[in-house]
Amino acid sequence: VQLVESGGGLVQAGGSLRLSCAASGSTFIINAWGWYRQAPGKQRDLVATITTRGGSAAYADSVKGRFTISRDNARNTMYLQMNSLKPDDTAVYYCKAVLTTGWIHWGQGTQVTVSS
Repeated sequence: VQLVESGGGLVQAGGSLRLSCAASGSTFIINAWGWYRQAPGKQRDLVATITTRGGSAAYADSVKGRFTISRDNARNTMYLQMNSLKPDDTAVYYCKAVLTTGWIHWGQGTQVTVSS
């Protein structure tokens, strides 16, 4: 499975961005998706997750009410709608796919920068 993120960029505080993660390859065995982020000098943290079947979603407390994760199974694509962005949201955002085998695949990351 290959994952390619897109949609990052520079935005002012209070603005919005929509990230996409397109999967290719053996996408039929993706069990769940996730978005993670890593700021300079910090560890990679969970942002949100969603299951392929049922679309059950979970969020980090820091993004609840501002971010929405979704997926389009027909397009093998996952999204992260980010609203009311804050400078603290600045990070490289990574897409993650968890396969039914338990294997994990990561995308290359996309930079999100929020200016104050």
